[in-house]
Amino acid sequence: MAVTIRDIQLKTVRQPLRSPFKTVLQQVDEREVIVVSVTGDKGHVGSGECVAFETPWYTEETITSCRFVLQQILVPLLANKTFENPEEVWDLFVAVKGNRMAKAAIEMAIWDLFAKQQREPLWKFVGGSQQPIPAGIVVAADPLKIEEQVALAAHSGYRRVKIKVHPHMEVALLNSVVAAYPELQFFADANGSFQEDSFDRLMAFDEIGFTLIEQPFGERQWALHAKAKKELKTKICLDESIACLEDVQQMIDQQAGDIVVLKMSRLGGWTETLKVVRLCQTHSIGMWVGGMIEFGVSKAHNLALASLPGIVYPGDFSASQHFWEKDIIDPEITVENGTILLSTQSGIGYRVV
Repeated sequence: MAVTIRDIQLKTVRQPLRSPFKTVLQQVDEREVIVVSVTGDKGHVGSGECVAFETPWYTEETITSCRFVLQQILVPLLANKTFENPEEVWDLFVAVKGNRMAKAAIEMAIWDLFAKQQREPLWKFVGGSQQPIPAGIVVAADPLKIEEQVALAAHSGYRRVKIKVHPHMEVALLNSVVAAYPELQFFADANGSFQEDSFDRLMAFDEIGFTLIEQPFGERQWALHAKAKKELKTKICLDESIACLEDVQQMIDQQAGDIVVLKMSRLGGWTETLKVVRLCQTHSIGMWVGGMIEFGVSKAHNLALASLPGIVYPGDFSASQHFWEKDIIDPEITVENGTILLSTQSGIGYRVV
């Protein structure tokens, strides 16, 4: 069923986090995103969310650069265009180099629009299955507060805790925290903070009991990741290294990782992400869905993504109240018995407020 684009609106949302989110790259106290609303010729409205940060610490894009690309380039490209399927949007955007986070925001909105026009939940529209999605939380704080935050996560029913780590963290502290909660699954996220001269330090993290270590080295340091995969028992997971389908193929060819973090915003939206999912399925590469300190629009898309076959590890799925006093969707996302239930409403399943 074809969709003709009749209107596209961009709205900036800015809110403080309930508590600071601290990594080796930056501390985030306040979050600004762009909510994209795309109206089709049948009156349905699809929603997407641009989750670039204010500074280029995660990717080269920023919320300011994305706003320019959206307003000046992508929105005019789509005006009054008719699409037979949402993949055609990706084909149209190929002429624009890079700018994947800007592309993802508007492309995701159009996938939501197509699902709503088909009167299907987005998770069903993309080939997923209705299932409770395991909820995972990220601990990104001062080391003195790690134990407190992990205890809170366990008490709140989360099934997985990801701890932001770096080479100078006390292994004894991490050992103690992980050993204290055998019922929880623990991930470590290094955000590329290890280097060749700290490889021995990484080896010390191998004995802690993490399910995986995410992005220990820089995004283009394939050889070091391959060495880590060969020498560590803990699985190596790549995040920042994976910006397109070709990066996944390179990881496979160089045997540089066991698991891929799926982030639609980094990959450019649904079309490229689904290609990555199919490639990982073919090669039995583990997958899970990562978060970007996002609001509920982006998280709703991610929940649909997590419903796909082969995505077996718990993703970054916290309740709305974890980051925000009030989310921008209704109803807000809640965690019950360690999981989040998929909506049966059409599209992303939440009303944007």
